[in-house]
Amino acid sequence: MPMDGAELDHVTKVIAHHPRYLEHYFNTQNFVMHCDGPLPFEYRSYIAIMAAARHKCTYLVNLYEKEFLLQGGDRNWLKGLEYIPAKLRAISDINKILAHRPWLLSKEHIERLTKGQNSWSLAEVVHAIVLLAHFHSLSSFVFSCGLTQELDTSSQKIENNNIVVLQKTELEQPIGQEALGQLQPSPPQGTEVTVDALMQRMKKLSEKSTECTEMELSNRFKHVEMQAAELPAASSVLRVDGQGEVPQQIGRFVDDPNFTYQDFARRGAENIPQTFRIQDYSWDDHGYSLVNRLYNDVGFYLDEKFRAAYNLTYYTIAGRTNVDTSKFRRAIWNYIQCIYGIRHDDYDYGEVNQLLDRSLKMFIKTACCFPERITKPDYDSVLVELQHSEKVHVNLMILEARNQAELLYALREIMRYMT
Repeated sequence: MPMDGAELDHVTKVIAHHPRYLEHYFNTQNFVMHCDGPLPFEYRSYIAIMAAARHKCTYLVNLYEKEFLLQGGDRNWLKGLEYIPAKLRAISDINKILAHRPWLLSKEHIERLTKGQNSWSLAEVVHAIVLLAHFHSLSSFVFSCGLTQELDTSSQKIENNNIVVLQKTELEQPIGQEALGQLQPSPPQGTEVTVDALMQRMKKLSEKSTECTEMELSNRFKHVEMQAAELPAASSVLRVDGQGEVPQQIGRFVDDPNFTYQDFARRGAENIPQTFRIQDYSWDDHGYSLVNRLYNDVGFYLDEKFRAAYNLTYYTIAGRTNVDTSKFRRAIWNYIQCIYGIRHDDYDYGEVNQLLDRSLKMFIKTACCFPERITKPDYDSVLVELQHSEKVHVNLMILEARNQAELLYALREIMRYMT
C-alpha cells in the first residue's frame, strides 16, 4: 500500500474504520503523488506543503517536508516561498483562493499561469489543482478528527493525551459494527435531539410525496445558505491562544496569511457571487470528463473516492440496525457544498434544517472553513450518541464534499479558459 511515510499511519488508522473507502483513498493518493503525471515529484510534495500550510496543518506540513526531501527536493526550498522557482511560486494565488474562497477563481487566474516565461501546461495546472484540493480537504479531516496535536515532530513523541481519535481501545474495536456517520438534530435552542427522533424524521421525509415548486426550492436553498453565513465557526469566541497567528514554521509557506474564508452569502453584502448551480456544471456531466482528458485517469480515481464516501453505509446508526440513512448523508453532503455557494437544483434544502442540528452545522462549517480552530470539546460535543467510527464517517464526507466543491469551481474556470 502506498504510504508517504510512517506517520501517515495515524491518518490511515482512523480512515481504516471504513475499509471500503480506505482503498479508494489510497488509490487516489498514490496515483496523484507517485504515479506518472504532468508534475515532477518534488513539485507534488511541495504543493502538498503549500496546501496544508493554508490551514496551519503542521501535521501534514511536517509529513510532506520529509517526503519532499525523500524525492530529492532542494532543501533550500523548505526555507520558504521566496526560495522556490518562480514557476512553482505562481501557484500561490490559486492555492489561497481555492483554500478559502473558491468562487473567486476566474479563467484569468488559469490564463496567467499558462502564459509567459515560466508557464504551466494545462495538464500541469490540473494536476496542481487536484493536489491542492486534496490537501486542503485532508487538512479538514486531520483537524476534525483531532489528529493535529498528535505528533511533536521535534522530539518524535506521540502526545497521546491530546489525541481525540486514536484511543487504543477504540482502534481495537472490531470494524464490523460501524455505521455511517449520522447524527441527531435539535431544536434551535441547541439541545440535541436523540437518534430515535432523527430516525423518525428520516422516515417521515422518505414517505413525503409533496412536490415543491422551483421557486420554493430556490428559496429554501437561499434560506439555508443565509443561515450558514450567520452561523459562527466553532470556538471562534472561545480561543484566546492567538489562533489567528500563523506559526513561523508554517508562515514561510503562506502568502497573504490574512486571506481566509468569508461567508459566501452575507446579509446586506454587496456583490454576492452567483450561486453555482449543479445543473449548469456538475461533476458527473462536466468535471469528470474534463479532468480525465487533461490528466489521464485521475477522474476515475476521484470519482470512485467521491462515490465511496457518499454511498458508504452499514444501515446502522448508534447501535440501531436496518436504518436507511441516505437522507441524512445527503443532507450533510449538500449542506457542505451549500457553504461554498453550490446548489443542487433538485434537492429540497428544507431537509437540511430537519436533519442537521445547529451544533452539527457549526462543526461542519468550522471543519470546512476554519479547520485549525477545531478543539477536542468541539469534536466531543457533536453527535454524542454516535459511535466513534460514525463520527469519522461524517468527517470523511466533509473531506470529500469539500474536495469536490473546490474541483468544481476550478474545473469550470479551466473549461471557460479553454473555450
